[in-house]
Amino acid sequence: MSVAEFPLPDVGEGLTEAEIVQWRVAPGDEIAVDQVLVEIETAKSLVELPSPFAGTVTGLLVAEGDTVEVGKPIIRVESDAAAAPTGGPAPVADAAPVAQTQTPAQPPTPAVPAAAAAPVAPAPVAPVPASPAPSAQAAAVPAPAVAPAPAAAPAPATAPASAQVAVDAGVVGTDEGSGAVLVGYGSATSAPSRRKPGARRAAAAAAEASRASSREADLDLVTDDGEATTADAVAAQGRRPARPTMPSASALQVMAKPPIRKLAKDLDVDLTTVVATGLAGEVTRDDVIRHAKQASVFRNIETPEWGGVRQETIPVKGVRKAIATAMTTSAFTAPHVSLFVDVDATRTMEFVKRLKESPTFAGVKVSPLLIMAKAVIWAVRRNRSVNSSWTDREIIVHHFVNLGFAAATPRGLLVPNIKDAQDMSLLELAKAIEEMTLTARDGKTSPAQMADGTITITNIGVFGMDTGTPILNPGEVAIVAMGTIKPKPWVVDGDVRSRMVTTIGASFDHRVVDGDVASRFVHDVASVIEEPALLLD
Repeated sequence: MSVAEFPLPDVGEGLTEAEIVQWRVAPGDEIAVDQVLVEIETAKSLVELPSPFAGTVTGLLVAEGDTVEVGKPIIRVESDAAAAPTGGPAPVADAAPVAQTQTPAQPPTPAVPAAAAAPVAPAPVAPVPASPAPSAQAAAVPAPAVAPAPAAAPAPATAPASAQVAVDAGVVGTDEGSGAVLVGYGSATSAPSRRKPGARRAAAAAAEASRASSREADLDLVTDDGEATTADAVAAQGRRPARPTMPSASALQVMAKPPIRKLAKDLDVDLTTVVATGLAGEVTRDDVIRHAKQASVFRNIETPEWGGVRQETIPVKGVRKAIATAMTTSAFTAPHVSLFVDVDATRTMEFVKRLKESPTFAGVKVSPLLIMAKAVIWAVRRNRSVNSSWTDREIIVHHFVNLGFAAATPRGLLVPNIKDAQDMSLLELAKAIEEMTLTARDGKTSPAQMADGTITITNIGVFGMDTGTPILNPGEVAIVAMGTIKPKPWVVDGDVRSRMVTTIGASFDHRVVDGDVASRFVHDVASVIEEPALLLD
């Protein structure tokens, strides 16, 4: 046996440091090659790190929330080099931490003792008579059967907070009469974690404490319309709602993507109490936000407005640190000049309505931002210098448009861009905007998607703002902001009428863009918003 330490690697984006977001293993766990060890957050994205070797985890060298430099050891593993697997699922004999024998890959009957009720690998295995654990024999009380998940299902995601230890151990529950531990895993193809007896007892206790806490917190929970939710009724009975399409070996095993877990952690939401509405039984972003809103009703009743806390300290790291560096560099390096103009967007709103009703755009999200994006591309073609980059020795004018979008995400401000947007049709651009927005919200935006932008647009109207003075994205010389669109009095042919009006604001690097060019560019953008038919030119 040898002990190896795994240092934080450079994940291929010039990484110098990263934050430990969530450990997927704990001391005492047995791990396989390529099993996910930890989720880290860099200045640009969330990344899962797989294990380069198999063995037993003997220590986590860095705590969750800490920032680590590249090359610093983060986990210690004891491994047997001769017996280490080369990858893939663990041997079938290791599939059950408690049972000494295996059962065939089919749902067990209630008469099967708890110690033998573990799922097996997806390949057919001949039935082998199971021997119950001594403690289970003494109790002579059969435990409830646990149906294994389908072999094709993904490995169960790790539950957060107090329930995490219990889920990692695969603990479903305990037989109070015998002390036997019921064990189950969401997928027979994943390598299970195995813990020592002491860790299993602690995990079971933590699971029970988490369930009790969830029941107490959910009893008085109501929705915005004042009606109790289905989750509340189920929690009041001490159990979680059944997932419609995903049989689960334990109510504590929650399916959720890493960005969703990060969002739940930020909103202080226990995923084991969230009603999942995903097609495969997974918890979605909307599920977490809905649960957080419901929980806030309960918290507002039980706690003072300020929670009794005078102040809090938030470390500057990850995305926030990258944003601070970029904005400071831009604001104090490029001399900004900003222009604003009010626009009658009534015809743009009518155009958006027709697109939504068109069969061609069925299933595609269409908003005024789509018309704004096309308007900016159209105006760039007429004013090429706004689509440039500044260096100390030269100005680089781009004859293509990598259109950036300022996206507000749970991790902070991100600016991904659509490559060669000038070559896209209206439908193609709509699909690209929708895909990029969803990717950013899920925390999956890659560094490549945020690199090499040439001009950026931002929609501050979604926050109810009329206008603002946007700061340039570093490396670019222009950014355009669109304010809220709402009815205002407007003079049309000498008469005052109610029209849908918005404000277009733009900032420029005055080293590159002169006032006349900036004015013509903003006027061209406004012209398209006022009359989308210009896009046919």
